[in-house]
Formats: sequence, structure tokens, C-alpha cells
Amino acid sequence: MRVAIHSRDFHAKSWHFIEDLIALLQAQEAEVIVSDKIKKNADVSLKSFDAKGGLKGTDYFVSVGGDGTLLDSVTYIGKQEIPILGINTGRLGFLATVSREETATAIDLMCHGKMKTNRRTLLQLSSTPKLFNGFSYALNDFTIMKKDSSSMITVHVYVDGELLNSYWSDGIIVSTPTGSTGYSLSGGGPLVVPGTDSLVITPVSPHNLTARPIVISDKSEITFKIEGRSKKFLVSLDSRFETIDDSVKLKIKKAPFKVKLLQLQSHSHFNTLRQKLNWGFDIRN
Repeated sequence: MRVAIHSRDFHAKSWHFIEDLIALLQAQEAEVIVSDKIKKNADVSLKSFDAKGGLKGTDYFVSVGGDGTLLDSVTYIGKQEIPILGINTGRLGFLATVSREETATAIDLMCHGKMKTNRRTLLQLSSTPKLFNGFSYALNDFTIMKKDSSSMITVHVYVDGELLNSYWSDGIIVSTPTGSTGYSLSGGGPLVVPGTDSLVITPVSPHNLTARPIVISDKSEITFKIEGRSKKFLVSLDSRFETIDDSVKLKIKKAPFKVKLLQLQSHSHFNTLRQKLNWGFDIRN
């Protein structure tokens, strides 16, 4: 069994945790490899991998950090669909749901094939010219945002070639069900249960207050035309950004592969929502 580990946090406390994690995996007779970021920041003799390769034959991928680290992990895995175990040493943890205290149990269950696997939809960006160094996928969301100006921009959004709306706003978010608990949520978008065959289009600070988020089929293709006083705009896939002008052609659709997230049998999406969003919490209790 071969297990890859990735982290972006290298404080002393975090590194001691990663050392313990490596020991847990080696006790299960797993071959452990680490990401180039770990190799660069820590004195380890283990083999390493980077975003260009080195994961062939890997059975599991362990992400140590917050949701941002897990999203970063997706860029390493790409289309290989290696199951990801997200260990939460960050804050919110909608994606990285295994706590530090649950790590030993999770590693044992993972190594014996006894964890739940959730398959999550990704977005695929097609653009002319190509962007994001060829890895044009996002687990959470794709955004178009204004840049270098306080003025709003106009984003004309087309669904399967038909005009949906021209949004005069600070930008547009297209999110997967997984990403509905992220940036889209802060813009007033709905929570969507993972596994639902849908995408959410959410305007960011729209000038017209009747412009509301809308849920569409994930079989649809979404295209855009952008206008604004500034000729430069920002586009993002999860936490990765590029600067474009209004000549760039953009199309979003569902990716042909998925991300596999491992969860403990006792965990559920509704449990996570209640816990992370403090549903039912009352300081009087």
C-alpha cells in the first residue's frame, strides 16, 4: 500500500503531528511519500511528488491542514481519482472533516478499506487562450471578478447558449454542490447537498437587488462575456487566480472525473453543517 501526504503548514506543532502521522502509516506497513512542499520545508528522507507527477501507484492521499490544503491536494491528484483523507488542523473544515483526535482511528480504517467514499463533482474551465497551466479544474468554484477599479462590471451569462442574465455586479460565482458552503454561501447562495446534479450561479454584490442566485443542471454549459471600465479582470478556480482581458473566451461545464473524499462512517454532511454553522446553537443553553 502506498500513501501520499501533503501539507502547507510547517510550524513546530504541525510538523510533530505529521511525524506521528508518518509513524502511524509505517506501522501499517505503508510506503509513505510526501509532497514537494513538505520535502522543501522539512528534513525527511522519504520520496516526494509534485504537481507534475510521482503519484503513480498511490492508493491513498492524506491532506493535513484546512480546506485550502485539501483544495491544493486536488491539483496534485488531477484526474487520477486517488481517494483523499482530509485531516483538519485548520479552522472550519467542511472538506477536511477528520479531527486530530480521530486521526489514528481514521488511518487504521483507511488502511483496512473501511471508510466511506464520497464522489464530488468538479468544474472544468475551457478557455481561449488556455489558463491555469493546463490544470483548469475546481472542486469548489469558478469566479469572475473586477480588478483595478472600484466600478462594477457587467457579466453576460449564457446557459447552453441562451442568455440567462446580464449581471451588473462585482463578479459572478459558479459553484459545485461542494462549493455551496464556500464563497457562494457568503454571497447569499443556497446550500446544496453533495451528490445533487446541479450547479449554482451567484452574483457578487449585484447592483440590481432582484438578481438572485440560481440553481441549474450540471449537464449545462455556461459561457460568459465581460464588460467594464477596466479592461482587466480576475478569474479563479478555487484559490488559484489569473488576470484576463475581455477578449478571453470562457466556458464552464462539469468535469469528466470526480474527487473521492474519505469520511468516517459516523460522519455525515448534515452533521458537518450543524456543527460548522452552529445550527441550533443558543448561548442560553
